[in-house]
Amino acid sequence: MSGPIISEPTTKSESKRITIDPITRLEGHGKIEIFLNDEGNVANAYWQVPELRGFEKFCIGRSVDELNKITPRLCGVCPGAHHLCSTKALDGVFQAEPPEAGRKLRELFYAAHYIHSHIAHFYALAAADFVLGPAAPAEKRNILGVVDAVGVNIGSEVIKHRSYAQKVQEMLGGKATHPVCGIPGGMSKPINEDERKQIEEWAKSCVEFSKFTMGLLGDVVLKNEAYLDLIKDPGIYYNETYYMGLVDKNNKINFYDGDLRVVDQKGKEVEKFHPSKYLDHIGEHVEPWTYEKFCFLKKIGWNGFTDGPQSGIYRCAPLARVNASTGFTTPEAQKGYEQLKDFFKGLGVEGPIHHTMIYHWARVIELMHASEWLLELSQDPMITSKDIKSPTKTPGEGIGCLEAPRGVLIHHYVADENGITTDVNLVVGTTNNNAPINLSVRQAAKGLIKNWQVSPGILNEVEMAYRAYDPCNSCATHTLPGQMPLKAVIRKPNGEIFQEIQNF
Repeated sequence: MSGPIISEPTTKSESKRITIDPITRLEGHGKIEIFLNDEGNVANAYWQVPELRGFEKFCIGRSVDELNKITPRLCGVCPGAHHLCSTKALDGVFQAEPPEAGRKLRELFYAAHYIHSHIAHFYALAAADFVLGPAAPAEKRNILGVVDAVGVNIGSEVIKHRSYAQKVQEMLGGKATHPVCGIPGGMSKPINEDERKQIEEWAKSCVEFSKFTMGLLGDVVLKNEAYLDLIKDPGIYYNETYYMGLVDKNNKINFYDGDLRVVDQKGKEVEKFHPSKYLDHIGEHVEPWTYEKFCFLKKIGWNGFTDGPQSGIYRCAPLARVNASTGFTTPEAQKGYEQLKDFFKGLGVEGPIHHTMIYHWARVIELMHASEWLLELSQDPMITSKDIKSPTKTPGEGIGCLEAPRGVLIHHYVADENGITTDVNLVVGTTNNNAPINLSVRQAAKGLIKNWQVSPGILNEVEMAYRAYDPCNSCATHTLPGQMPLKAVIRKPNGEIFQEIQNF
């Protein structure tokens, strides 16, 4: 981690500015700007994303059936999510619903993707803050530092089980990182019995490893009183927002399909809709200082960077899925869900859990669910069926939606009758969480930085606010105002501003 760049004020009345650039242990690039007032307390803080990918624009004009090979290149960490969501959108474009065996084969692939992604975040990106402590030296806050602290044996188990998940993705997806298995109306190839047995063996091991990880969370985090005090402090990692998640007909979490359910700060359902209606419910706000859009609930409206019932800001990803649902469909994950709820009931919290750091706990429970899901599907007799494709029709418009590890993911394509893409819209997990990440960074900065007291450890605790969301800025930066925002300041020889020119 590079040290923070700190700019001193040129006058006594000018606010002090702290820049954390680059921010660390996330996918993509970004920085944090913190502004202090004359008392040395935080006046404001921003999570700023200065990179632009532009995938929505350069997909236009391409053959629409190429998009599920192009969009996974958004990110090397979550290509499986983009590939399947894109493929689901192509199902709609070509009016081709996959047969049951084809859908289950996609879900088998996706369960492995979740295992691979959640292991990577919990152990490689987040664990340094738990295991080593927020104020540990920067050179130690990484996966090697974690392995050194917990032991090589545990480190090898982490690598082994992430490898198992990656091998399943390679087996089904054709490639380990950027899959090519999905086609409109199904999957490109089945698996045989030997492959099924191998996946089942790996899945059983992943279930046991997930149990170990849940135990590790309990031993390292939940028994650390100092860390728990930091997590539970309502002045640091806490925001009362709406929550959105994909659920089945019983309001249980479903990573692959279902309706989008929104609950308020008290847990009351305020909206439930099919993803094909997302434009009626989700709005996208833009600001000139970042290349990521800000999602909000149209029913409430955009009311700035604030939380509470009057704010249309909502959260997605693991904690949001827990809050927007009634739990999981697999037994061990449901036990974990009930333990989490019971823990907070003991603290007097009956409804949604608003404590941002609990994203990590929810993520570990989801790792358990994904492992059980992988095992369940690998034992399904239908999983080796060769009936995995449906015929396609004349292309048109399609919307795909699933729960990416980082939150609700939507791909929306429009094609002409020749199959050429004419319009693309992507709403990704980190776009949904962009506004709440700003809220969380600001809340943490205000709660931690007091009376000019700033240290590398405190700044890492500010970074922990965004790290809880497991953000992916590579995925989330698209077309902000539709052009590169530029500002030019022309000064006279004496330094006085002559003219300011900007295109936003």
